[in-house]
Amino acid sequence: MCGIAGFVTDIEMGAGDQYKQQVMQMEKCYVHRGPDDNGEFIDTNVAMGFRRLSIIDLEGGHQPLSYDNQRYWITFNGEIYNYIELREMLAKQGYEFQTDSDTEVLLAMYVRYGEEAVKHLRGMFDFVIWDTQEKVLFGARDHFGIKPLYYAQVGDKFYYASENKAIYSQLQKDQRTFDKDALQDYMTFQFVPEPETLTKEIRMLQPGHYFIKRPGEDIQIKRYFYAQFKPVDRPEDEYVKKVRDVLIDSVKAHMRADVPVGSFLSGGIDSSIVVAIAKDLNPNLETISVGFEREGYSELDVAQETADKLGVKNFSSVITPEEFMKTFPHFVWSMDDPLADPAAVPQYFLAKEARKRVKVALTGEGADELFGGYKIYHEPESLKCFNYTKPINGLLHKIAEIAPEGMKGKSFLMRGTTPLEKRYVGNAFIFDEEEKKQFIKDYNADHSFDKITAPLYRDSKDYDPITRMQFIDIHQWLNGDLLRNADRTTMAHSLELRTPFLDVNVFKVASEIPAKYRIAHGTTKYILRQAAEGIVPAHVLHRPKLGFPVPIRFWLKNEMYDWARQIINDSQTDYLFNKQYFLQLLEDHRQDKRDNSRKLWTVLTFMMWHKLYVEAPHLMTSNEAAATL
Repeated sequence: MCGIAGFVTDIEMGAGDQYKQQVMQMEKCYVHRGPDDNGEFIDTNVAMGFRRLSIIDLEGGHQPLSYDNQRYWITFNGEIYNYIELREMLAKQGYEFQTDSDTEVLLAMYVRYGEEAVKHLRGMFDFVIWDTQEKVLFGARDHFGIKPLYYAQVGDKFYYASENKAIYSQLQKDQRTFDKDALQDYMTFQFVPEPETLTKEIRMLQPGHYFIKRPGEDIQIKRYFYAQFKPVDRPEDEYVKKVRDVLIDSVKAHMRADVPVGSFLSGGIDSSIVVAIAKDLNPNLETISVGFEREGYSELDVAQETADKLGVKNFSSVITPEEFMKTFPHFVWSMDDPLADPAAVPQYFLAKEARKRVKVALTGEGADELFGGYKIYHEPESLKCFNYTKPINGLLHKIAEIAPEGMKGKSFLMRGTTPLEKRYVGNAFIFDEEEKKQFIKDYNADHSFDKITAPLYRDSKDYDPITRMQFIDIHQWLNGDLLRNADRTTMAHSLELRTPFLDVNVFKVASEIPAKYRIAHGTTKYILRQAAEGIVPAHVLHRPKLGFPVPIRFWLKNEMYDWARQIINDSQTDYLFNKQYFLQLLEDHRQDKRDNSRKLWTVLTFMMWHKLYVEAPHLMTSNEAAATL
């Protein structure tokens, strides 16, 4: 695991080491991604930089790596889990290898298959390949967006990097344009949806896409994978067996490493099934958990019970509000663009705890999106009655709008009389358009949230409502929130995180399960739960999903109140917001008039980002940011 960065110039670079120095400056922004090694390659039109976190002790791990008499050069961040099989296939076709690394296999696959190479890969990755003969840069990101890849065309340079900040640090202030439309989207989703960033010049390559860039020409972006559901009618027991078999195979593939591998462990079924399978492969597996002191906001006792029953060690820690506030600036700096999911902060502490013991950790991320794990997926069933009231749904909606806040049934009426495309944007819906008009000073009425979700709803028009919701979450929530959280919080501590559920083979099986088997018998992830029987302890098999709750609702009334008020008052964002609106949200929250914690957290996260990325005289390097802890 590592980080990559570099640039392509439209005109040939002159002599000297200034280009190497520039790419090394970019590397300083993500030393945390690769503290063990670094390397650079400079050609007439390209400068490539690399930092490495050593996971597998194979010959040839140093990058940039070349192939075919140094015609092709690669920098690669990630893991290719089927590289041994691919290597054997290529060897039979006459391809030779000088190293044992998956990096060289990836490069040889490109030589053999060109752009089509990515379709053969099983893994998580972002990489770029430079062809010195054709003078073309090829870059790609994995199927689900587990690993990030940013790019920007500024002047005569095309930049790319594993982290936004590596590019951001190279742009002068007059080369950076704050994206106010992206801000509006952030205030809806609690993250900046891809391919947007808060800097207009910097974009994110979307999951399942690759790009081709030639000096002096515009970038070409193409999709090679699109996660879609294709239900197949089979007996229930066939699905159960297929899910169990493919998960065992995936966990086995994700365990490959020459350093200690551990696993995150909560009280839920997702991490428990990963741990149970991994333990059979490594009896000395260590698990890590975190929680909070407040009742109802911790699963440490369940995690410990699970670990005891599975016979694995469990290490845990309790997070205090004081630690939360102290860590917050470094957390925000690490995320690139603001991510206001409160669960991301405890994951930061989870990664920190895990890194004390292991270099690689497994997680259950992705199971909910693939197998139907959120309670909200029951909503289409509960709102079925509104299919029979369609002629008067408009009137019912108007009645609900004028009903007093807190009135019983108001929310049910509002949801039932609002089309799915307007009421569901993913697992978080923070501020609606009417609210944003009240505090965003240059609100753009032509950029509502459905500009982001409309294409996905068009692509899923033939799906049932449950599957449409999952489709939105896979293409918005998963990569925009969960995987960004997972990558940045773990890499902030130089920890590699692996996600066995987000494997192309696992998805193929999950995509074929009909909705009636995903949400069934009053539960979620029904087929996954059936597949887990006999593998995970009984006490977690049918537990309701708790998620990763954070007690910010209580903390913002007490321990965090003065801290939050000061952030709002001190923030130099008056040109963007009516800050009085946020101060009123805080007061109403403190007085228990309504729970504004998620809205406040979204605001506070952005204001801290603005302080670090916009107000600061310069963007901190990785070492400078670490020194603030």
